[in-house]
Amino acid sequence: MDILSIQGLLAMLQIIVIDILLAGDNAIVIGMAARNLPAHLQKKAIFWGTAGAIILRLVMAFLFVEALNNIPALRLVGGILLLWIGYKLVADDESEHNIEAKDNLRAAITTIVIADGIMGIDNVIGVVGAAGGHMTMVAIGMLITVPIIIYGSTLFVKVIERFPIILYAGGGILGWVGAGMAVEDTLIAHSVEPYALFIKIAAVILVVGASLVAKKLKK
Repeated sequence: MDILSIQGLLAMLQIIVIDILLAGDNAIVIGMAARNLPAHLQKKAIFWGTAGAIILRLVMAFLFVEALNNIPALRLVGGILLLWIGYKLVADDESEHNIEAKDNLRAAITTIVIADGIMGIDNVIGVVGAAGGHMTMVAIGMLITVPIIIYGSTLFVKVIERFPIILYAGGGILGWVGAGMAVEDTLIAHSVEPYALFIKIAAVILVVGASLVAKKLKK
């Protein structure tokens, strides 16, 4: 497929739209992970976390797209892991972080890359499909969204600092996305399909509720 042809340009537009739709979730995860860092380290966490996440997504696109679509239990495990990440990001209190800033930075970047990698599975499959297997178009589409993700993450950190309650909304979103991934896994999709909505709602309640309980127990 020629990138400059009408078909190529339409495919490129589809890829960018898919990436932008996911960029909001990326920005929330990155902002939550970076919020407890000192201001001078937040930009580093956002930049390197975004860079690592994009590289991981490109690797998945180049090497594993067929496997990602067919391995049983991959979405199930990834979805459960997202629930845990959502809980940890909300429940962890900045006042309890006694490790060095460099360790905090490393942990934040690791969290960003892992969470984004899990959330990016469906994105990778959709983008590669829209590109018709044209990996150059996949790479261009992902790179175009980098400034959007970085700006959105920086903005979300500032919003969290002003309105900490938004953390719970972020945790709820991760619970919803994680449950959505889990119920679409080929291993259980047929059995749980009638209850998918209830499972997603329960996951949101579980993540937010467990975070609230954990915070109260720590006080």
